[in-house]
Amino acid sequence: MKELIEYMARSLASDPDAVVVTESMEDGRIVFRLQVADEDKGKVIGRQGRVAQAMRTLLRVAAVKDGSQAVLEIV
Repeated sequence: MKELIEYMARSLASDPDAVVVTESMEDGRIVFRLQVADEDKGKVIGRQGRVAQAMRTLLRVAAVKDGSQAVLEIV
């Protein structure tokens, strides 16, 4: 799942080397924190958060297939 988030974020970002995804467990679910360069935050979030919501939806589907729960936070 981490690779999926990295792939999507690197595809959107102008500076793909600045994309960092960290993973941690909180309250029985996996929390992914996505960090991108300041100039790429708008691209990753999208207009009215549509791109971020799509990324969260894909992550949720991948997590259900694995039998877990996952959350994406954009930092």
